[in-house]
Amino acid sequence: MSHASPNEIAAALRREGYLPDDRIAQVVFLAERLDKPVLVEGPAGVGKTELAKALAAAHDRRLIRLQCYEGLDEAKALYEWNYRKQLLRIQADEQADWSELAEDIFSEEFLLSRPLLEAIGSADPVVLLIDEIDRVEMETEALLLEVLSDFQVSIPELGTIEASSRPMVLLTSNNTRELSEALKRRCLFLHINYPTIERETEILLSRVPEIPEALADSMAKIVASIRSEPIRKPPSVSESLDWARTLLTLGIDRLDENTVTDTLHVLLKYQADIDKVAASLAES
Repeated sequence: MSHASPNEIAAALRREGYLPDDRIAQVVFLAERLDKPVLVEGPAGVGKTELAKALAAAHDRRLIRLQCYEGLDEAKALYEWNYRKQLLRIQADEQADWSELAEDIFSEEFLLSRPLLEAIGSADPVVLLIDEIDRVEMETEALLLEVLSDFQVSIPELGTIEASSRPMVLLTSNNTRELSEALKRRCLFLHINYPTIERETEILLSRVPEIPEALADSMAKIVASIRSEPIRKPPSVSESLDWARTLLTLGIDRLDENTVTDTLHVLLKYQADIDKVAASLAES
C-alpha cells in the first residue's frame, strides 16, 4: 500500500494512535517512495520504536524486530544451524554416506532464521525494525550494512537468498555512539526530539483519553519545565503517559506543588534528579 502524500501518511499513522509532526510524515513518505531505510535518532522514549509499530499497522505488514545489544553476532542477527537437530539426524542414520547426510542436514529444515534472514526471506512485505543500533560493535554494524545494501543473505551451504519483497526498514539510535558514515549514507535521516508542549498535550489526550484537557496541558508544561533542568535523565514521552495514568489512578484532576513532588518518582528515575526538581519546585 503506497500513500500519495505526507498528509496521507500522517493520517494513516494517526489512525494507529501515532501523532507525527510534519517532518516525520515527510521522511516516512520519502522512504516509502525512494525505497530507502530510515535512521531515526533521538532521546530514549520519544516514540522511535512506536513509529515502526505504527508504520507496520498502517501498511498492514508484520513487524520483525532485531533488538540490538552489545555482543550481538551473526548467529543471533542472521541465522544459525540447529546443531542439536543435525546431531540427532546423524545419529539416527550412522550408516549413511556422509555426502548424503551433509546434503540433508544443511537444508532449510535445519536452519534457524533470525530477524534479518526472516525479514529478507518473508514472502509477504514486512517492516524490519533494527532497534538501538548504536549498542552494537562496528563489526556487527558492518554486517547489517551489507545486508541492507543488497537485501540478500549468502549462506555457503544453501546459496544466496534474495528478498522477494523488500522490507521497509527503520533503524533507531539513542546516539550513544557515532554511527559509520557508510551506514548514514544509505539511510534517510530523521531526528525525533522531545515534543512541544502543544504536541505533548495532544499525545496525552490521544493515548490517555480519560484525562481532562486542562490537566493534560498542565502536565505538558511541567514536563517541559523539568526537561529544561540540568538533570541526568529527563522524562520521556512514555514516562509522561505513565504519569497521566498515575494521576488518573489516584483520582487527581489538578496539579499543585505537593502533587507534583509526591509523584516525581513516576517521571524521574534517579533520586538525585528527584531531589533537584523538588528543590526547584519549592523555590518557584
